Amino acid sequence: MINMSLRKKLTSGFIYSILIITAIFVLYPVVWVITGSMNPGDSLFSTKLIPESLSFRHYTYLFQETDYLIWYKNTLKIAFWNMVISTVLVVTAAYAFSRFRFPGRRQGLMMMLVLQMFPGFMGMIAIYILLLQLDLLDNHWGLILVYAGGSIPFGAWLVKGYFDGLPRSLEEAAKIDGASHVTIFYKIMMPLSKPILVFIAVNNFIGPWMDFIFARLVLRTSSKKTLAIGLFEMVTGRGNTEFTTFAAGAVLVALPITILFFIFQNHLVEGLKAGANKG
Repeated sequence: MINMSLRKKLTSGFIYSILIITAIFVLYPVVWVITGSMNPGDSLFSTKLIPESLSFRHYTYLFQETDYLIWYKNTLKIAFWNMVISTVLVVTAAYAFSRFRFPGRRQGLMMMLVLQMFPGFMGMIAIYILLLQLDLLDNHWGLILVYAGGSIPFGAWLVKGYFDGLPRSLEEAAKIDGASHVTIFYKIMMPLSKPILVFIAVNNFIGPWMDFIFARLVLRTSSKKTLAIGLFEMVTGRGNTEFTTFAAGAVLVALPITILFFIFQNHLVEGLKAGANKG
């Protein structure tokens, strides 16, 4: 009994040690960025983890001397419409693949699975030419359509797995009562799928805040820039060394994502587990 008790204590101690070390590695960069944004000066060499004096000059500079608010508004617009459009496309595609049997269904599922294996930037030239022909270059809607289309393969597989786990008896009972497929979709499937819908919506909202490659490819003019492009230009080139201002901008970028996570964290975890385990 003594050996078993000692073994449990050692195991628990080892697990907690790993968790503490992991937390330190995760939180250290976050703390460094937050304190760096309040350090006086612009250089990384003058930045300290515990600054001698705190300054909000960089935040004031962002709003008064740069187009940060325009970048923020552009990114918020792209993220919101990408969330709406991509969620609708993902959910409807997943419902069709889960509940209907039609020629090419299996091949379509396999194609979406294979497409996930290739990085998105492999299609950059094709996307550029396509948007050029559609006159959607330097247009937020061109970027939104690229994001929405790119979210379908992964999202449809995930939501399909969740739909496969829902009992078909509910739909059969609704059909007996005269409900159409549209009614079943909106009145039965959607209310039962709230966790996975929240996960897909939040995930698609977060994507544009982080992306730089496609935004840089599509958007050209200063008034159309997103946060990723604007902040990147602060720390590139010989004359751009505003690292502490970049840190202040990065802190503000994280705010909406952090708020969404805290509000929907239960749904996010439940939706991810359900979509991965079912089907």
